[in-house]
Amino acid sequence: MEVFGLDIGGSGVKGAPVDVETGELKAKRKRLVTPQPATPEAVLETAAGLVRHFGWDGPVGCGFPAVIKAGVAQTAANVDASTVGFDFGGRLQATLGMPVWTVNDADAAGLAEVRWGAGRDVDGTVLMLTLGTGIGTALFTGGRLVPNTELGHIELRGMDAETYASAAARERENLSWRKFAGRFNEYLEAIERLLWPDRIIVGGGASKKADKLFPHLETRAEIFPAKLLNSAGIAGAALAATEAASTAPANS
Repeated sequence: MEVFGLDIGGSGVKGAPVDVETGELKAKRKRLVTPQPATPEAVLETAAGLVRHFGWDGPVGCGFPAVIKAGVAQTAANVDASTVGFDFGGRLQATLGMPVWTVNDADAAGLAEVRWGAGRDVDGTVLMLTLGTGIGTALFTGGRLVPNTELGHIELRGMDAETYASAAARERENLSWRKFAGRFNEYLEAIERLLWPDRIIVGGGASKKADKLFPHLETRAEIFPAKLLNSAGIAGAALAATEAASTAPANS
């Protein structure tokens, strides 16, 4: 079975059809730049255009950078503030005329890694971290997702952790990988004091640079780059839609 996976982030909107049995992308993914300002209407138009580019006519899973409740965005850390309260899932479904299920973007990536990637068959507590415009988090215990964790927003050095230790911060301040790893280690130390995970998975764009980042990381937990690399969000959004479809109507 194939489902279209959408991964909406603060800097890019990516998508492709996904085989939800294997997590394989069935076509080369397409990426569009997230419009700025990232108002909900502008992001909606971009996302719908990406799906139409593939001539897709079927179910859609959408990862969105916000706490999501019944398709509605409850937060807006890396998109326009007007997104709060916007029924993105419902509006995308109405625009496309296809069933749509919406989930937090980091939760989507985590679902993919736990099903097919670096978190597969791992007992205990697994923490997925997506390094991009911000720091997305997905927490699993016994393979079950604790949805909508926002642990990228813990305080670190008197600021939001993702302001200090995200991939965007590295690029913005032109940090070497060693210096960036020092910052990220501060974040990892703080998060391990809170959660004591058994395994940490690092995804997002940074997962493609694991050879530069991982030699400098220090954790108590096992730490691995995302096996699905930067496609985890796309595959996981499709998987989330498939799992949700078995228990609830679209956009719920």
